[in-house]
Amino acid sequence: MNEQTLIVQAARARREFIRWVLLLAANINRPTHSTLRFLQQVVQGEYPDATEMEVRRELDYLESRDLVKIFTDPIGQVSADLTRYGIDIAEYTVPVEPGIARPPKV
Repeated sequence: MNEQTLIVQAARARREFIRWVLLLAANINRPTHSTLRFLQQVVQGEYPDATEMEVRRELDYLESRDLVKIFTDPIGQVSADLTRYGIDIAEYTVPVEPGIARPPKV
């Protein structure tokens, strides 16, 4: 395997794991909205260099899969809520499709 392939695989693994962390954090934080700032802090527990843009990009991905709903309040603060399907993914009640690094249930 060449270096470029390893870099691409590491970036993909990071994205997919961030998506899983976002789902878990939003699930634990229910029924309260999870702010972008809160979610970024949680992700930075695993990836200290995670940026707001990176977290927002992965939230957008999760929203495109109908796993979260993103809201922006009148002062511009972004927050997210899990959808019913997002809760099911986080709680292991439905299979997960590729793109989210959900570990096997123990």
